[in-house]
Amino acid sequence: MTDEPVPVTATPRPVSLYNPANVLTAARIVLVPVFVVFVIVSDMAESGWRIAACLTFCVASATDFADGWIARRYQLVTSFGKVADPIADKALTGSALILLSAYDRLSWWVTGVILLREWGVTALRFWVIRYGIIPASRGGKLKTALQIAAIAGFLWPVPAPFDLVSIALMVAALIVTVVTGVDYVLQALRLRRRA
Repeated sequence: MTDEPVPVTATPRPVSLYNPANVLTAARIVLVPVFVVFVIVSDMAESGWRIAACLTFCVASATDFADGWIARRYQLVTSFGKVADPIADKALTGSALILLSAYDRLSWWVTGVILLREWGVTALRFWVIRYGIIPASRGGKLKTALQIAAIAGFLWPVPAPFDLVSIALMVAALIVTVVTGVDYVLQALRLRRRA
């Protein structure tokens, strides 16, 4: 019999559902209907309400960057966060794009392409979840930043010709959205083949 110490297996630290990352995600979900109401009340014509809608959208978008960073930095990843975070993102961006198209500020086909890519990538991630995880790429993060900037530009009452900046940002966002969507499809197919 030896006196060697018995190795102790570390048990994962339990993470409370009520942590800062999840609170930010929940706040983003709550801000979506507030944002929608502000846009509808503004009728995309009244400057004050458009500014309120834009600021609400920007604050909600900022929580998207913050909650993920906090969850990873302080090991506060939860099942709720994994499910609620992408739902909150799609709800915020999707409602903004649909409203912009409904008020003739953005072509419906642009909204359709972006939403098809967003929901398609989410479906792809579930399709390959047994074989591995498709991480968010730099291109995906650039896509998100461009979409947020473009949507904010359309919401804010920017006078002509400066409103052309929003259009340029949306064109760039659309291109990056499609390119990264194709890249995610290729990654998913590679994961399935390796499995």
